[in-house]
Amino acid sequence: MVEDVHADRRERAAARIRDTSADGLVCFPSRNLQYLTGFDAEPSERHFLLAVPAAGGEGETPTCLVPALYESQVRDETTVAAVRTWGDGDDPVAAARDLLVDLGLREGRLLVDDAMWATFTQDLRAAAPDATWGLASEVLADLRVRKDDAELAALREAAAAADATVRDLRELGADAVGMTERDLAEWIADRLTAHGGTGVSFETIVGSGPNGAKPHHGHGDREIRADEPVVLDFGTRVDGYPSDQTRTLVFDGDPPAEYERVHEAVREAQAAAVDAVEPGATAAAVDRAARDVIEAAGYGDAFVHRTGHGVGLDVHEEPYIVAGNDRELEPGMIVSVEPGAYLDGRFGCRIEDLVAVTADGCERLNDTDRGWR
Repeated sequence: MVEDVHADRRERAAARIRDTSADGLVCFPSRNLQYLTGFDAEPSERHFLLAVPAAGGEGETPTCLVPALYESQVRDETTVAAVRTWGDGDDPVAAARDLLVDLGLREGRLLVDDAMWATFTQDLRAAAPDATWGLASEVLADLRVRKDDAELAALREAAAAADATVRDLRELGADAVGMTERDLAEWIADRLTAHGGTGVSFETIVGSGPNGAKPHHGHGDREIRADEPVVLDFGTRVDGYPSDQTRTLVFDGDPPAEYERVHEAVREAQAAAVDAVEPGATAAAVDRAARDVIEAAGYGDAFVHRTGHGVGLDVHEEPYIVAGNDRELEPGMIVSVEPGAYLDGRFGCRIEDLVAVTADGCERLNDTDRGWR
């Protein structure tokens, strides 16, 4: 990714903090911190904070407060100019208090990372007892919902790795019969890596036969059999950004006749929903486009989840493609379109692609065969 993209994001965040009548925001290791700095770290018991003051505030410099053992990493891997440290023998709450004082953030309104652990929010309250509080999503949700060029490039690469893995699955064909769901999930992870991805973006779903009727089954020790559908939902990451794609395949033989009818309804529903994605369309309208097709086919009660969700650093984020959400789609948003139908105890079917909203319509980021064979 372009190195200074994160500095630009911090500047835009500072401007939005001011516009929302807040004084600053504080992140900890999370997708929000990764969005603003490019630094991807797991949260731990140590205090690792990024404070971003409002533009035009008393202290205008975004500053990291990190454990001393992270100092060289943060300086080498981010463009954050101001980095403070504390050692394991120091009081991190006192260090946080000094940071907030110097940035003019010990009073006023502070926005904290939505995912921040309670222990750190409590310590911030102790460091700034006179402040009032809100959530960083007040500022960052609207920034993160529209992807910039660097984000879109990473999402396209991650989608391409998923597409290539779908092609590998089709070539695997009858050789998948007899594998366990767990074996196939591990095979998928290997192929995603071979095609340029980093790990899996969520626990791979391999739902064979009746397990496919559980939308978030995961994978287990059941063996894959001929003549039965297998729901395959998986993704990987590129530069931190995920893919998320679903195909429902029959690896050998022919499925029940009713499955063919369900699959065709889901395929048509997905096409209708993708056709509905354009600037100005509401999330609810896209959901309705898919739901109308499946209801007309007689399987409305079997479509038990929303049609999709936004995708960015988080696999599930705004906007959610669901009934009642009147948020209008905008260029730069990336959403999944994934209608499904699930017949309890028998089989399930889901087809999912990622779609980018463009200036005059949409672009599919996935475009492999959506058939079941």
